[in-house]
Amino acid sequence: MSLGLPPGPPGRLLVGNLFDLPHDQQHLKFHEWSKEYGHVIHISILGQHIVVLNSLQAISDIFETRSAIYSSRSRQPMIIELVGWGWFFAMLPYGEEWRKGRRAFHQYFNPGAVEEYQPQLIQAARKSLGRFLADPDEFFAHVRHMVTALIMDVAYGIEISHKDDPYIQVAEVAMASISESGMPGAFLVNHIPILKYVPVWFPGAGFQKKAKYWRKVVEDMINKPFQNVADAVRQGTATPSITSAALQGLPEEMEDTAHERDTIKYLGGIAYTVSTAHNWFLAMAMYPDVQKRAQAVLDEVVGTSRLPDFSDRDRLPYIEAMIMETMRWQVITPLGECVLYGLSFAFPHCSTEDDEYQGYFIPKGSLVFGNAWSILHDPKEYPDPERFNPERFLEDGRINPNVRDPRVAAFGFGRRICPGRFLSDRMMFSLVTSVLSVFDIAPPLDQEDNPVSLKPALSPGIIGMSAPFKCAIKPRSPAAEDLIRIHSEKP
Repeated sequence: MSLGLPPGPPGRLLVGNLFDLPHDQQHLKFHEWSKEYGHVIHISILGQHIVVLNSLQAISDIFETRSAIYSSRSRQPMIIELVGWGWFFAMLPYGEEWRKGRRAFHQYFNPGAVEEYQPQLIQAARKSLGRFLADPDEFFAHVRHMVTALIMDVAYGIEISHKDDPYIQVAEVAMASISESGMPGAFLVNHIPILKYVPVWFPGAGFQKKAKYWRKVVEDMINKPFQNVADAVRQGTATPSITSAALQGLPEEMEDTAHERDTIKYLGGIAYTVSTAHNWFLAMAMYPDVQKRAQAVLDEVVGTSRLPDFSDRDRLPYIEAMIMETMRWQVITPLGECVLYGLSFAFPHCSTEDDEYQGYFIPKGSLVFGNAWSILHDPKEYPDPERFNPERFLEDGRINPNVRDPRVAAFGFGRRICPGRFLSDRMMFSLVTSVLSVFDIAPPLDQEDNPVSLKPALSPGIIGMSAPFKCAIKPRSPAAEDLIRIHSEKP
């Protein structure tokens, strides 16, 4: 007897579930369907099989136990072949090129390596305090500035001094190209690859014009900072960075280093990594009691005459729990599983063989998503999951090992787990502790001076970023303001 596909909503002839799937917040629709059809559900779009896993057990069985056949990527003609993101190893199919990219990235972003970047992390966070003080209404831009400045410093040794720096602007447009071109159903060329040969002048070929523009932006994002570093290395004036160290490490006797130089160039390009900072600011504005508790802990452990640093971390379990809850509450990769330039985006795993799971047939070439949102909002594991509550991870003042760590889902799954997670973790610690030590965060006031009600929301697209919101950011005291000025003005 032949096996059937996993259950799921019925589709229409030819197009399948194309019109059932929303263009954004797709993780919520999958979560809703899982309540009716179970933890493993199936849909199809224009003949493409899509399987969504909504439980940690199913994800572990598929992406961990059977990783050999569920670690590849599907063909994405728009984003990879037309826009030009094929260099990014997270989008490559499973194989030797992917392994080489992963090894290169891991060399510079493993737990031991990122400890070397802690001084830059602290400096970036502290410099951002001056920007929050000078123009608190622009905190969204300040967070992006901080993340970009840090990564440009670590990856290229390039200083970003202003939120409107061209490097920031180019990177943001490049990220928009991922968000729009990677959305399921947004471009027919992803489902009918032969359309990529349609000429740009042909009626209905607007996607070709977008792709041409985005491709130039992506090339600029990769090539311009790399060329600056390469020139500085030749002149002997390079600032220490990942790219300069890698270029200087190329053997002098090599006659042709083009491939190696390209590898280093792309390493710098993929070094734009993650931040959940916007969601954390939202949580602080929405949950003042949590904020006050965290500030009391910081005042007790660190005091008010200096800013926290990484030597304080072991004595701050409440801050640790707060960071864990930020990852869980509004997971920035709701469908897994990669991050770039402080944002996150989801691309599914792709099965490379026919398979059977729990009596269901999963065809070769199926796109397989892990729904991190379902896992991290499971009320059995996290009672009242919509509430931001760091206390859920604590017991007797310590992290409770019996509560599921959100890292099991927040950074993706299996061999495709996000390699930038260690830098992300330290970035969040430096920002959270620095900001809470000297600022109060509150909701904005309306015209009658009443607090505006805030609620979490993600912007449309596959990039997991908070929809814009406002909050009031003010120094906790005159002494805190002095501390901000002292540290933000240091070189």
